[in-house]
Amino acid sequence: MDAGAPPPFDPARLDLADPYPVYRSYRERDPVHAVRPSEGRAGGTAGPGGTTWYLFRYAEAARVLADRAFLRRSPLTGRSAPVPEGYGTLRRVVENWLVFLDPPRHTRLRARVNPPLAPAAVAGLRPAVRAIAEELAGPLAARPGADLVRGFAAPFPLLVVARLLGVAAELWPWFRERALALQEAGGTRGDRSAAGLARADRAAGELERHFTAELAARRSTGGEPRDLLGALARAGQEDPSLTEAALASTCVHLLTAGHETTTGLLGKAVLALLARPGTAAELRAEPGLMAGAVDEFLRFDPPVQMVTRWAWRETELGGRRIRRGDRLVAVLGSAHRDPARFPDPDVLDIRRAAGRHCAFGLGLHYCAGAALARLEAETGLGVLLERLPLLRPDARPLVEVAYAPDWVFHGPSRLVLRPRDARAA
Repeated sequence: MDAGAPPPFDPARLDLADPYPVYRSYRERDPVHAVRPSEGRAGGTAGPGGTTWYLFRYAEAARVLADRAFLRRSPLTGRSAPVPEGYGTLRRVVENWLVFLDPPRHTRLRARVNPPLAPAAVAGLRPAVRAIAEELAGPLAARPGADLVRGFAAPFPLLVVARLLGVAAELWPWFRERALALQEAGGTRGDRSAAGLARADRAAGELERHFTAELAARRSTGGEPRDLLGALARAGQEDPSLTEAALASTCVHLLTAGHETTTGLLGKAVLALLARPGTAAELRAEPGLMAGAVDEFLRFDPPVQMVTRWAWRETELGGRRIRRGDRLVAVLGSAHRDPARFPDPDVLDIRRAAGRHCAFGLGLHYCAGAALARLEAETGLGVLLERLPLLRPDARPLVEVAYAPDWVFHGPSRLVLRPRDARAA
């Protein structure tokens, strides 16, 4: 370690509500920061047999996300998702997720997923997405003191993904429970106990069986695919390399990744607006600003704070020698506050040209659902600003917030707004 460099970075010591001062310290003092295997317990998780590098500047984080020298699977283990032995269903499902695949499997599966998630296709969902948002916002507006995460931010994207997959919306509590079991077992501060992993393994199996049956039903009907499930069923018939397990796992991935990140984005955007009533008033007065505002919320406080890649060859990064098999963690929350890329990065400015932020990734693994996530965020925040009196600039509600114990998928697990004066209700 260089003289004056900070101690080994330990994400477990971050303040979940505000990790940014710690990020700034590392970005300024040791922006390409090594945690050696012997330091793994104190400084996070080092790569198996190699070093973990935390990347705090935009330049290095963006390069690792875009450069194919840094892939999802470790060249030393051949694995991407760190699922322990003994949980075979969970491992099979997670390691078939698009986010953990490299070419050529990633290329074949991504080609089938892209068309239903393309911006033009997603735009056709706008009326349905708004209807879902308005249905959820109504009870919240009538009950000050309700949990905005439980009542809106969590079910909203789940119901949208359920519609996209052609799944009956009334099944969302069942899906939500199982998606949370998967998320909690995979989170960086989640329940990695034997009991937690066993719950996740059971949830993975139940979701896998559900989607396998749904795909079979779509294949049996024939004809043109009418939803994403139908498109995936047709893909399996046309390309035998797309196995049943891979297709069912893709559905599970869309269900989980497609709603947890948007839940975090919505919750954190609401918190940002509560702290800046003038910005909320601007958005209410000029709805056309919302698309750019969503990009700024993603830059300012991204729902995915860290993304992992593995070095497949020896290279240099930020003046440091990276060996094959080293693990690299792009700290997006820090990269998005890098003043070399974003002037006045600690200021939330909804009129900013946010530029090429990394919230949806870059390159090969750019988020397939980015257009859907943008639509959900624009619509959801717009409806909340319209319908919730406690989000009006003069409301000044009391805010009760708790964060999920996870510094990768980051956001409030509870967000309650209460009127300061009971007569305001």
